[in-house]
Amino acid sequence: MPSLPSPAQPATITIAPLEVRSASLAEQAYASLRTLILDRKISAGSPLQEGRLADELRISRTPMREALVRLAGEGLLVRRDARSYAVRALGTKEYFDCMRAREIIECEAIALAVDKITEAQLDELDADLKTLDAGVHDEIEHWHFDDRFHQLISSASGNVVLPRLVEELRVNARLFRLHSPLHRQRENHEEHGEIISALRARDAERARAAMRAHLRSLQEDVKRALVD
Repeated sequence: MPSLPSPAQPATITIAPLEVRSASLAEQAYASLRTLILDRKISAGSPLQEGRLADELRISRTPMREALVRLAGEGLLVRRDARSYAVRALGTKEYFDCMRAREIIECEAIALAVDKITEAQLDELDADLKTLDAGVHDEIEHWHFDDRFHQLISSASGNVVLPRLVEELRVNARLFRLHSPLHRQRENHEEHGEIISALRARDAERARAAMRAHLRSLQEDVKRALVD
């Protein structure tokens, strides 16, 4: 995948000013920027200047600096120079490495979740899926549902480490800019539906197979896009 050129101008984004609440200003700035990055509202490579962001959020540079350093520590940002960062662009190899790791971890998580996830939780996932399936949705709505779907299953595993690993791998994969789920909405819905059905049947091997098929289908879709 060809590398993206770095824009000469800082990213133009709209951020609501922060208010002093129970959470620290650094925490609020971190949460606000993290959401913008994961929702792909900031382009990979676009400069994020500490001073400009602090002015937009109407906070001092110290909490903004703390938020940027934290995001860089999580691998969402890379430092451009002494005063600015940029959203990290994930390379093709790292994307596929993340997806292969997801296969291993999420197939194990869903097998553990089969006997623990409740019917009420499955009903909630099923209702959300049917709502999406009934109409047209944008990429952000899809990502948010997908996040809830995979995190709920990994959390239901009962292993406190697996959800953190799943979230980290999903966040990394989200930085891969080639991949967008919207051209395969029907496939995504069908695959998610099969996963829910396997969980309702309390069939661990079927659930493993459904999760593996879903994750490999996503990878095959990216491979086709790379060839085209």
